[in-house]
Amino acid sequence: MATYTADQLYGNGVEGENITANTPKTFIFTNPSGSSYFTVETVQDRTGSFSGKQKTTSGSWTPSDTNMGPVQSDFFASVVVQPGASSVVLTPASSITGTNYRMKGTGAFSVTTS
Repeated sequence: MATYTADQLYGNGVEGENITANTPKTFIFTNPSGSSYFTVETVQDRTGSFSGKQKTTSGSWTPSDTNMGPVQSDFFASVVVQPGASSVVLTPASSITGTNYRMKGTGAFSVTTS
C-alpha cells in the first residue's frame, strides 16, 4: 500500500506499481477540493505511440460512483475524482509491470493504493 500526493501525480505523474493478472488493485481517493481527474496511462514510445506496448488497462475498471464517468481503452483509463472520498478498482486481464504505466492527476487529491 502506498500513498501518492497531488504534487506527485501532476504533470508526468508517477511510475505505477506491479499488478498481478486478475488481482484487483484499488485506488482510493481523498479529494478536499472540486472535481479532478485521475489517469492510468501506458508509457508511450519516443514518438508518442502505444504500438508494441503492454496493454496496461485492459480488463475491468470499476469506479465506486457512476458519476465518475470512467473512460477506458487498452492503454489508458481515467475517472473524474469527486470531492470527498471515492475509489476505482482495476482488475487487469494480464499482469502489469509498474514501469510500463504512469499514474497522473489534476487537482488537489491524493490516492492510496491497496
